[in-house]
Amino acid sequence: MDYMHTITLNNGVEIPVLGLGVYNSGTDTANAVKFALEMGYRHIDTAKYYFNEADVAKGIKESGVPREDVFITTKLWNDDMREGNTCEVIEQSLKNLQTDYIDLYLIHWPVKDVFVEAWKIMEEYYKKGVFKAIGVSNFHKNHLDELLKEAEVIPAVNQIELHPYLTQEDLVAYNKEKGIATECWGPLARGKVFSDEVLGLIADKYGKTISQIVLKWEVQRGLITIPKSIHKDRIVENQNIFDFELSLDDMNTISKLNKNERMIEGADPDNFNF
Repeated sequence: MDYMHTITLNNGVEIPVLGLGVYNSGTDTANAVKFALEMGYRHIDTAKYYFNEADVAKGIKESGVPREDVFITTKLWNDDMREGNTCEVIEQSLKNLQTDYIDLYLIHWPVKDVFVEAWKIMEEYYKKGVFKAIGVSNFHKNHLDELLKEAEVIPAVNQIELHPYLTQEDLVAYNKEKGIATECWGPLARGKVFSDEVLGLIADKYGKTISQIVLKWEVQRGLITIPKSIHKDRIVENQNIFDFELSLDDMNTISKLNKNERMIEGADPDNFNF
């Protein structure tokens, strides 16, 4: 994967720092994946809950990029953990994705009383080589502490909502302390960043777009980011972030936009009802 910028996870697996998110990509999923891979992306982030794993597989196949060159992430949904269906949905995800292994498999949300049990099952798939890496999503420090008491395998990744209005600095630092990479979902704050005057001024200064500035701020923090788009121009735009560096002052200015503001009502990992 030398054609994409990567970081090395705690088990030695390399993950591209920029991926394509496909949440709510609908019938455009396969075409978006195909185009992104043709443009040089090598990391696709899906989930059982997105109901588009099969479309991701279709896009990969149509791109002509070999499976082994694509880093695929998918996730275990909440109800499947509650109902004890973890093994069944893992097998279904493998079928949907037309693959015999998954590069990164995540627990989607820290569902109380069941996520540790699900993790133990994921560890078995990891030991068998079906998962190249395993991790979590939307875990706060208290959830990680609970998991780490029981885990044989330390999560490789914690995928969390992170953008200029929710910088998550304490959690990022805690992840780092435990050897866990931080990955950002909703990295453009569901489009809210595009009307931000501060970000607009910084973008003008570098001759870049607001999207490119925000994604660069994330990657320059040592994070992984997975912006979602089905539009060809945006997919290309989001990719062009590796030819410049933000100054420390501009990095800090962006971080100061933090309001601890989540973009989805009810999506607090300590208090969610789905």
